[in-house]
Amino acid sequence: MHFVITCKDKPGQPKLRQANRPDHLDYLAGQEGRIVAAGPTLDGNAPNGSVLIMEFDDLEAAQAFADGDPYAKAGVFESVSVTPWKKVFPKN
Repeated sequence: MHFVITCKDKPGQPKLRQANRPDHLDYLAGQEGRIVAAGPTLDGNAPNGSVLIMEFDDLEAAQAFADGDPYAKAGVFESVSVTPWKKVFPKN
C-alpha cells in the first residue's frame, strides 16, 4: 500500500536540517526499494519540508518509518502526516 508522508519544517531550521541531511539520506537509501518519490518542498530555493510517497504493508509501518527519520528525531519538523494514497497515474 502507498502512503504519502508530508513533513513541514519548524521555522528557522535550515542549519539543523543541513546538519542532519547525510543521516536522513542514508536512512532513505536503506529503504530505497519502498520509495515511489521523495524530495524537499521549497520556499523559493530553500527547503521547508519533505514529501515522500512510499510503499508499506500498513499505516503502523509507515508511521514507524516517519518517526525514525533522522530529521524527525533531530526536531527539524513542526508537523508530520502519514496518509494512505492510491496511485492512479501513471498506470505502470
